[in-house]
Amino acid sequence: MQMRTLTTLLLLLCFSAATMAQKKDRWENLSSLNAWRNFKSPTINAQWKQNPKGFMLSDAGGGDIITKNQYENFELQLEWKISPNGNSGIFFHVVESDDVKYVWQSGPEMQILDNEGHPDAKIKTHRAGDNYDLQSCMVETVKPAGQWNKVKLIVNKGKVEHWLNGVKVIEYQLGSPEWEELYKKSKFKDMPLYGRGGKGHIALQDHGDVVWFRNIRIRRL
Repeated sequence: MQMRTLTTLLLLLCFSAATMAQKKDRWENLSSLNAWRNFKSPTINAQWKQNPKGFMLSDAGGGDIITKNQYENFELQLEWKISPNGNSGIFFHVVESDDVKYVWQSGPEMQILDNEGHPDAKIKTHRAGDNYDLQSCMVETVKPAGQWNKVKLIVNKGKVEHWLNGVKVIEYQLGSPEWEELYKKSKFKDMPLYGRGGKGHIALQDHGDVVWFRNIRIRRL
């Protein structure tokens, strides 16, 4: 009887471990606007238009959008292209609270930019792929405006990796002494929730320019 009980427990443990592994490997499709809403709103602005493989912000005024779900440790993959002289961004661990008016006040950003045309490209930490206003890319891999760029953003136990077009361009550890030094020198130094959410929403930015996103998917780590 004891042997049978022990065997049953072992089988249950193995089944539980296998189920957890499957959940971690399961990709969630975020290419539909049904997975998103405007920041601090239950709905989404009509300026965000659905496309067969993704969506676009057709004009200014659409507002920043966030995922309906929240994520802590994850791998996000997507493709983006920006209009000439355009600007946008990808944020993570975005918090909705009374102390946060904009997604960029809590969520670190992987910058989206037309490096060839936008004036922000003159600032070293404001270029495409950068850890916005904190770190610049180790190498420039962005494609020109109007061409698709592939992103892989990994956040796992505070370790963050920015990948752009198959190349790891940024790496940092949230909360590390190095991060704190960069944070204190940035425009976010007076924003106490910046990079400290621990988990939160993924956000895409309306910076007033036309931008496209497609093949968006995420898996929890």
